[in-house]
Amino acid sequence: MIYTVTLNPSLDYIVSTERINFDDINRTISEKMRFGGKGLNVSAVLAELGVQSVALGFKAGFTGEKLESLLSENGINAELIKLAQGETRINVKIRAGRELDFNARGAEISSADMELLYERLGALEEGDVLLLCGNAPNGAGEDAYAKILNMLKGKGILAFVDTSGNQLINSLAAHPFLIKPNEKELGELFGVEINGADKAAEYAKKLQADGAQNVLVSLGEKGAVLLCENGECHRIGAVKGSLVSSTGCGDSMLAGFAAGFLQTGDMEAALRLGTACAAATAFSQGLCTAEEINKALSLINENNI
Repeated sequence: MIYTVTLNPSLDYIVSTERINFDDINRTISEKMRFGGKGLNVSAVLAELGVQSVALGFKAGFTGEKLESLLSENGINAELIKLAQGETRINVKIRAGRELDFNARGAEISSADMELLYERLGALEEGDVLLLCGNAPNGAGEDAYAKILNMLKGKGILAFVDTSGNQLINSLAAHPFLIKPNEKELGELFGVEINGADKAAEYAKKLQADGAQNVLVSLGEKGAVLLCENGECHRIGAVKGSLVSSTGCGDSMLAGFAAGFLQTGDMEAALRLGTACAAATAFSQGLCTAEEINKALSLINENNI
């Protein structure tokens, strides 16, 4: 079974307006509430690809109940641990020709809450796949993913990690199968600007040297770079199209890559499917659908991207 973990899920309130007027009332053109959080997005895209998963994480307060209902409505199998205090965060996404996002901090997680999650993850078995996605809220600690990976070491679990900062650095010693920083996150780790595939590959090698088996770096409109454990470096361009929203693109890429690799065992095929999923999400109002993924994948194959 595939499991995704989202320590800090959200409700995403997405509003569109013609322009933003400061010091005045702004009127929206449309509003939408959807579930958010990297692991939940991954589970949703996996479902579009016909791949079952279980979404693990936390919920809190009345917003947590709304989050759970949205997941159920969208056919996502979720097991969310209820926190005793706080509320599941609400992120505000403003679309006014450009994107303006306000991401809330989220409810604080206690050590007892984390122990419940560790206990659930301890039931994973050989052959299971685990995707650890997003940053951790207050209380979880900057070594939460490292603890999970070390706890599961030797059980034959295929682990993917998509996070940033110290949470990512701390996970490397546990040798995750694949990590997926984007170019901004990769640059921040080393205090440099990643301005293309060559630079991305250079610094991806440093993360490999620190323990990651494979490193996938998403480069937005410049495509992606995949540095493999066997020393191969695969590069792919981006699908041409009109950007609607970048929210969820990286999560879609991870979902597509994981599904592609599990189905074929081929890293290049996985990279193509991941790129197709990212493009399909970028060109749509929400997360990609199966039809949109297939269209983007056809463009990749036809144009030899």
